[in-house]
Amino acid sequence: MEFHIACIKGDGIGPEIVDSAIRVLGKIGSQFGHEFNYTDVDAGGVAIDKTGAPLPNETLDICKKSDSVLLGAVGGPKWDTLPGHLRPERALLGLRAGLGLYSNIRPAKLFKALLSECPLKEEIVGGGFDMVFVRELTGGIYFGERGRREGKMGPEAYDTEAYSITEVRRIGKVAFELAGKRNKKLTSVDKANVLESSRLWREEMHKLAEEYTDIEYSDMLVDNCAMQIVRNPRQFDVLVTSNMFGDILSDEASMATGSIGLLPSSSLGEGTLGMYEPIHGSAPDIAGRGVANPIATILSAAMMLRFSFNLAKEADAVENAVAKALEEGLRTFDIVGTSGATPLSTARMTQEIMDRI
Repeated sequence: MEFHIACIKGDGIGPEIVDSAIRVLGKIGSQFGHEFNYTDVDAGGVAIDKTGAPLPNETLDICKKSDSVLLGAVGGPKWDTLPGHLRPERALLGLRAGLGLYSNIRPAKLFKALLSECPLKEEIVGGGFDMVFVRELTGGIYFGERGRREGKMGPEAYDTEAYSITEVRRIGKVAFELAGKRNKKLTSVDKANVLESSRLWREEMHKLAEEYTDIEYSDMLVDNCAMQIVRNPRQFDVLVTSNMFGDILSDEASMATGSIGLLPSSSLGEGTLGMYEPIHGSAPDIAGRGVANPIATILSAAMMLRFSFNLAKEADAVENAVAKALEEGLRTFDIVGTSGATPLSTARMTQEIMDRI
């Protein structure tokens, strides 16, 4: 089979980790008889430097015509002083909205080989945990009305949280369907004791729960969820959240896995076109040094194989290769911890994973 992928390497370590994912996909192609073609496009800081805009129209057009999008990372201190609409991160919002990608799937899995690197006590994590966040991606406070005005205490800034029934139901269905394919347990996270948007969110989730009677459903307030993730992460399977809550909670959960450099994500809409990226940032402090952890991006490529290309065996091959490399004690500098292992470079870790496919 032949697939066309738009590559947004972006800023910082983005080019390094995307190149690693491309190498792994090349191994998958040769092993399973597929051809992956790539078109490089710019977004984020590098696009600002070239065109003055974080998301050029050409980039969005090419992404729309592709079978999928592979993204590295955007942003960095170089562009921190720009106004909000010109910041590199606006490219992410523009891509999500422009491609209709309203559901963000973020797994947070603690590999058994990395139990010692988890900052939580062993009696809390046991043999590890495996949870998935389903984050609404194109609504809520990140896309609501915003601005500055004269307030009661002088000049003030505001951002508006708003959700429609349609937005809540479509992300809810994604979460219920995913829970049905896993352990049939779903936790909906909100702030219904304070926010009207969360009260609507909870009402619609309850209606959906009546349609998915085989799923064990529960509500949890966001502040309690933040505590429960560090108190007992094993209690969770699938969590569904609003845009901002999911952004924060999934990053919290990622650190419980040992390193933010391990976790992939997928952003999907109604069709098979998706955008796949690691959840970490551009890490400009280590850019160009060849030490970045490529695993999150490699696992994002595995999610692409699974969700956009319907290549489950190929996705399993990548994921199993990553797990085997970690089980054999191979480490990049961010996950060396107390293991005493010699940290591998980005290129070397990538090669070791490829050798195990």
